[in-house]
Amino acid sequence: MTMIDHLPFKPGLLLRLAPVALLATACTPVGAAEDPPATQNAQEDSAKHPISGLEIIDVAIVSGETRHVFKTELAASAEAQTRGLMFRTELADDEAMLFPSYVPQTRSFWMRNTPISLDIIFVGTDGKISNIAERTEPYSLESLPSEGLASAVFEVRGGLTEELGIEPGDAVEYQLPEIPAE
Repeated sequence: MTMIDHLPFKPGLLLRLAPVALLATACTPVGAAEDPPATQNAQEDSAKHPISGLEIIDVAIVSGETRHVFKTELAASAEAQTRGLMFRTELADDEAMLFPSYVPQTRSFWMRNTPISLDIIFVGTDGKISNIAERTEPYSLESLPSEGLASAVFEVRGGLTEELGIEPGDAVEYQLPEIPAE
């Protein structure tokens, strides 16, 4: 539900607010997760990414007998998920970004304001890759959807999944940190 859904209807109001609403949601992945639920115990000395400031966690993809581990920026909030990897000009082969869905849902991403190609990996509710949007086109507004409900979306450098032999059905392993209560 958007901010506009909560406003009383007034003639012309939607027309005046449309540009603001469009701007606010232009870069939001469809089905973006809500902010994570708060819990009592925080992991206070976690690593932060030097560019995004996001917490870094390890995420592993198990492909056959091979385990690929990535230093992963955790886009845990709606704001972080909206920004994602936009405006980033590089992503190392051992780096990634994770967009958890705190309630599994159909997810859809686009490449607006993203100058590098990505492989967008959709993680099903069973913890396995459901589908991959490979070698995405930088700056494209094409919607790239999950096949079914996603518990998370994982982004790596474009072409890397093919190079590493990562494919649908491979397991994605990670542990989300506890979020401090506010």
